[in-house]
Amino acid sequence: MAEAFYEDWQVSISREWDVLGPFPIHAREQHFLSPSFPLDLSRPVDLNATYPSAYADSAFVGWSKAQSNENGSLEVSFPDIRWESLRATEGWAALQHHTVLRSTLTVHPPTRPNFQSKGPPQLRINLLQGSFFTIIPTGTPASALSQGLVPEWHAGNIYAMGQSPPNVVALPVFPSLSESTSYEIIVSGDYEIRLFGDPRHDDSNVPKLSIALTVDIKEPTSSVARDPSHDVYSDFIDGWAFGDALGVGLYSTDGWWTVKRIIVSEDLAEYIDFDLVHQTRLAPGQHRIVPIKLTQIQPIDVSQVSFTLEIVSGEITSAVEVVIPVENRIHWTTIKDEHYSIKGTYFHAASTPTAFIVAPPDEPNVGLPQPPILALHGAGVDIFAHDFWIQAIPRQPRSWIITPSGRTAWGLDWHGPSAQDAWETVDALHDILEAHNEWQKWAIAPSSQVMLMGHSNGGQGAWYLAARYPDRVVGVVPAAGYIKSQSYVPWVQSRAAHYIDPALRAILDSSLTPDDNDLFLSNLVDTPVLAIHGGDDDNVPVWHTREAVSVLKTWNPNANITYREDPGELHWYPSLFANDQVRSFVSSVIGQSGRKDTPTSQSFTLTVAIPADSGSLHGWSIHRLSVPGRLARLTVDLQEGAIRVRTRNVKAFSIRIGALPVNVRNVPFVFDGQRFELDEGTWSLSDFTLAVSREEGQWTPYSPREVSEPAPRGRIARLLSSAGPFTIVIATKQRGPALYAALRIAHNLNVHHKLDADILDNQEALQRLGQSSLGPGNLIILEYGPLGELAKSILSGEKTAFRVRGSDIELRGRLLNEPSTAALFLHPHPTHSSSSVLFVYGSDLAGMERGLRLFPFRTGVTVPDWIVIGDQAEERGAGGVEGAGVWGNDWGWNEGMSAF
Repeated sequence: MAEAFYEDWQVSISREWDVLGPFPIHAREQHFLSPSFPLDLSRPVDLNATYPSAYADSAFVGWSKAQSNENGSLEVSFPDIRWESLRATEGWAALQHHTVLRSTLTVHPPTRPNFQSKGPPQLRINLLQGSFFTIIPTGTPASALSQGLVPEWHAGNIYAMGQSPPNVVALPVFPSLSESTSYEIIVSGDYEIRLFGDPRHDDSNVPKLSIALTVDIKEPTSSVARDPSHDVYSDFIDGWAFGDALGVGLYSTDGWWTVKRIIVSEDLAEYIDFDLVHQTRLAPGQHRIVPIKLTQIQPIDVSQVSFTLEIVSGEITSAVEVVIPVENRIHWTTIKDEHYSIKGTYFHAASTPTAFIVAPPDEPNVGLPQPPILALHGAGVDIFAHDFWIQAIPRQPRSWIITPSGRTAWGLDWHGPSAQDAWETVDALHDILEAHNEWQKWAIAPSSQVMLMGHSNGGQGAWYLAARYPDRVVGVVPAAGYIKSQSYVPWVQSRAAHYIDPALRAILDSSLTPDDNDLFLSNLVDTPVLAIHGGDDDNVPVWHTREAVSVLKTWNPNANITYREDPGELHWYPSLFANDQVRSFVSSVIGQSGRKDTPTSQSFTLTVAIPADSGSLHGWSIHRLSVPGRLARLTVDLQEGAIRVRTRNVKAFSIRIGALPVNVRNVPFVFDGQRFELDEGTWSLSDFTLAVSREEGQWTPYSPREVSEPAPRGRIARLLSSAGPFTIVIATKQRGPALYAALRIAHNLNVHHKLDADILDNQEALQRLGQSSLGPGNLIILEYGPLGELAKSILSGEKTAFRVRGSDIELRGRLLNEPSTAALFLHPHPTHSSSSVLFVYGSDLAGMERGLRLFPFRTGVTVPDWIVIGDQAEERGAGGVEGAGVWGNDWGWNEGMSAF
């Protein structure tokens, strides 16, 4: 038994594990299924039982044994399964599988006489590369569960990312104060190719699940501790901070604490002003980064800075001493070092301190600034722990190299907040360089165009960003990128596919449409592309890039794309970017940027899925869709006598007149056969934007000032792109299911995306709503059973089809009060039109637990704007979805993209 001690409480976990599996599953399906599938945890576990599985020769699988090592690492495989036979027809999809793991955890009481004043302990559990885990009471027959105790599922650190705190877990029932108490720990282990790779890498045909689980005691001692792993700080150049954002990691060991003010010594205050961006409140067990804005008065030459944070909990005032190291570096012109790089900082979404790495150019600007290189790293690459990625990009004479973090080493696959982070780092570098006179001759342009580069997941991200924001990209070098997740490992082993209505499945799958790079390659026909892939890549198959080239050439045989395949090379190799062709391509494209005579195809098509996540192509923008949830396309034919436009699923669009080629000025527009003409004076206004909207079948012009910002909807994952810290609202701040649910969401946002969250109860949220002080960040409202007052207040406006009836929610006349039912839906924010609310509603506690697992903190979880799911999902996955859809314009019912 592996043991951990904290004062007199002790906890141990058996190294013996019961293993059940394997079961076919596709990636992310575990978010819909019960993590304990096929077990019903309200019934006793029969270790002699067998369960159907298409992977086994007998069509049934049973229990086996595995043993972890002393460090908690556990390897699970099923050598009796004929994996090669399955793989022969289904490829990698046949290797993905689900496994249930079960062991015993024991809590030992303290022996000191005064232990009773401490209260029951909580556990700190760190599960690496496992999907979910829960702790349930032992007993015959699991009596607490059979009497209604609902398992509380915690997401594991599935990507094994560093700087991630463990899960804080409340015990489901109090441990005995006089003898040891045993619990069962259940783990959902899910083999994914992206995580564990092809077993052939290890000269094996058998996939091996490798997880690690450690546990120790967290006693309820009310205080705040430092968490240096969450600190965010910049380098200093000749004594000046390379960025104005500073973040201090804190952790509430117990109790509610608020950081009220910062206290700085007089000596330090002569050099730098330190200002709290906002007061930061920590819930019990929560990790947060305190945002501090630096305003530097004069350069400093120190090895560290020290200050004090005053914290308050009720009537108690305390202090946390903070020491931040200072890396003071000489100016990049003073040292000629090809490995020189700088860590900068900025505030993501206005208030979350965020770091990034840049490499300076060799020379200052001559004339207009040249576009920087925006380089996107691959999955699992920590740009701060290793300099591999920044060093892999060839240096340029007058272009900065910018490597954003993507929020974390995995992030959201360069979508959503990861894409937001990438663009914000570009803007941050401009602001940093412009803030100091001696750096301005090295500055990049405001809202600068970029040269995109990326490898692996970053190569996919380069395709993604370039195809969504083509006017902001001068060229792109995607290397070893996959075309979309469903093609990387197909979903042929989907369990839900055997049960779900195909029309409903299509609506669920529409939530992935914005990520499908192949659908948006029309936007790149005029963008210079050098696509690269190793000919023997065994991580991302080479056909992905070949197919992207084919799709782009289908849109336009003259598309400006070059394909380089390096025979015999694997996923990464030293010469991938370090070769003359890449250097020449990058240098040529950057050198030609900004020219007025950049060629534009006579005919091109702009493709958009979510207008809020899309930029313009040659000045043309799509602002609204006729049927949200479906693709919109706008095809432009530039003819000498007219500009002809054909639209598909477009409700409103615009064109910036100055972006049109000079040879098609002063000609009429023809929109779907409808003729428009501008007077000569308007043609002379290069910054004039012509905006039109389809009204009653006719295209109608409207003022460019009325071009509203697209609504933040299209899929629930859109919520992750927030204008500020999230606000999570629960019924009460007392310990219990609601608070633990909020802490789990905050934990997942932190681990996967380093996104910040504030937790409020209903009363405080109502007060802030009344004062219009909820803030611009997105809201998450957690409800189960009778609705709280905030939910009633917001839903009473009847902005969507979800309405209040008594204390319940109804949708189109049907009460959602069946046991174990969950509903997740986006709703307009009550005070900020560019933000949104996510309701996570359960008819009961079991329903809310089901809804929490659908919170899309990972890519590939198919949840559109709203979804209703029932208890059949336990064994049928998405086959238990009872309804789903995408909101129409103005949040209305969208019949063409709804099923209920």
